[in-house]
Amino acid sequence: MTEKQKILLVDDDPEFRRAMKKLFEKSGYDVTAAGDGEEALEALGKSRFDLIISDLRMPRLDGIELMEEIKRKKVNVPVIFITGYGEVESYMDAMNLGAFEYINKPVKGQEILSVARKALETCGGSRRISGA
Repeated sequence: MTEKQKILLVDDDPEFRRAMKKLFEKSGYDVTAAGDGEEALEALGKSRFDLIISDLRMPRLDGIELMEEIKRKKVNVPVIFITGYGEVESYMDAMNLGAFEYINKPVKGQEILSVARKALETCGGSRRISGA
């Protein structure tokens, strides 16, 4: 039996988080949900993930700050950003940090599933942490 690919879903909107978690679980993924970047870092400290899908604007630690921490800790995992506030500056920041994709809300289920599959195929879903 093949191990399910693990996704870390980070969004401060509980309804959106629940809907996305359900969508990905129905599609055969193992999903861990976090309400902000701080919770996401805690989850990354406990488990390894094949993909991170994160909102940009969140309390405590936003998506860009989360991505900076991921890079600083040398976590090798693709990151997809989803935001309701599509701005050129945040897009450039995300892409310059190495984000796989940047998607504006509202997002269709099939669109995010397609982008997630592409990220997992392209990046291999390795769950590796450099130097660990």
